[in-house]
Amino acid sequence: MQSLITLAADLARRAGHHARNGRAQGMQVVGTKLTDTDMVTKFDREAEAMIVEGLRAARPDDSIVGEEGGAHQGTSGVEWLVDPIDGTTSFMYGLPTWCVSIGARDADGGLVGAVYLPDLDEMFLAERSRGATLNGHAIRCSSITDLSKALVATGFSYTPAQRTVQSRRVTEFIHQIRDVRRMGAAAVDICFVACGRLDAYFEENLHAWDIAAAEVIAREAGALVGDYAGRPLRPAETLIAAPGVFDALSALLTAAQRKHPHS
Repeated sequence: MQSLITLAADLARRAGHHARNGRAQGMQVVGTKLTDTDMVTKFDREAEAMIVEGLRAARPDDSIVGEEGGAHQGTSGVEWLVDPIDGTTSFMYGLPTWCVSIGARDADGGLVGAVYLPDLDEMFLAERSRGATLNGHAIRCSSITDLSKALVATGFSYTPAQRTVQSRRVTEFIHQIRDVRRMGAAAVDICFVACGRLDAYFEENLHAWDIAAAEVIAREAGALVGDYAGRPLRPAETLIAAPGVFDALSALLTAAQRKHPHS
């Protein structure tokens, strides 16, 4: 697995530097995805092409799934999930909370994860059963046990109707936690839980490439991972939290869901 984590880290750093340097030369939006506010830049596509090329060269038998369409069906049993720029809106606005996310998984789940934040020069890494690090130093999630003191991150859908329902759910329990943060990139939020900058994170309607790398990092840092009800994690519902507040936040989320279901 050492070769996997080294490869992921190298490609994440190279792609991140390419995107950051490119942005400094001028932003180029080349299209939208789900809605008019869900944008994609030329740097999303160039970064993904760099990563896919690097993976294919180093491990030609692995499968690859990329957010911007890069794909390869392999035979090794290892699958890479690539988000070349998670947090494109933050990237476009010059906010530092965007990242390159590269994860690998096999039949038993997540193998390795590399999440690189170029503007902060922070590299989060983890491999199964071997712990998680930030810039080479071991990290652990927070030891908080009082949900009222928990700093909780979330994200909202690009679809206006879904975003409205999600925001109404937050109003049901915002007075029962310390506060809410919105970074704009799932992988960043999850890594911040892993290193204790946040106590918990939840979001709906993600994709596998959004969470594949960061989930490994969070698990290896001691966080609990699941859906809102505490069942196995799925991109449709993601809850990642310090063990001491996971169950309590799960109860608040499921209660808010029942009160404000999606139409």
